[in-house]
Amino acid sequence: MPEVLLTVDTSTPAGSIAISRGEALIGEIFLDLKAANHTDRLLLSVSQLLSDCALSIHDVTVFGVVVGPGSFTGLRVGLATIKGLAMATGKPVVGVSSLRVLAASLPFSRYPVCVMVDARKKEVYSELFSCEKGRPESIGPAVVADPEKVLLNLESSTLFVGNGAILYRSLILRHLGGKAHFAPWTFIAPRASMAASLLLEAYLQGEVLPLESLAPLYIRLSEAEIAWARRQENDLIQG
Repeated sequence: MPEVLLTVDTSTPAGSIAISRGEALIGEIFLDLKAANHTDRLLLSVSQLLSDCALSIHDVTVFGVVVGPGSFTGLRVGLATIKGLAMATGKPVVGVSSLRVLAASLPFSRYPVCVMVDARKKEVYSELFSCEKGRPESIGPAVVADPEKVLLNLESSTLFVGNGAILYRSLILRHLGGKAHFAPWTFIAPRASMAASLLLEAYLQGEVLPLESLAPLYIRLSEAEIAWARRQENDLIQG
């Protein structure tokens, strides 16, 4: 019997939930509503999608989650929800990077794929992938940086994807001109259905995450961590 995978993505203000059986997508909910946050709608959407698919939470055999980088609050809500469901049902969990999910939406691209996700503070989360073989293979580290610094490493034709690529489109064009290519607007955010295809592979390869090690991939320090580091630095100077 093919695995029933319930996948959640809350790494951006948009959020999605998908249910798949083996390599078949059964249903998906994608919402980008400014008036509601993930806390308000995530469990309701999971319940609604399970009901629409005539499934119960106990029919799910594997839980999948996008671990980041992305919204600090969104990631905490998504991972806490999946962790709670996995603990309640005793089912395994697999995770995947939001940047890899976006790159996976552009299989067989002949150009390197540069994922850019708005990280606010005039920075982007970014990673460069090769998708020539159909699946994204990282060819550079995931970073959070000024988009101009990201572009300094790019000189050849490149395909850009993500909401950061839309936000900094003019800057990208000034740097690369006709060598800059952009994915369709429909790929602005990660989708749970695309994550599910990567997560199924991970599960079948035994890449199950122990619940105690399931944690968001932030890359950037949180405001609380930055404030704590500054206090420690000041204490050392004054001491």
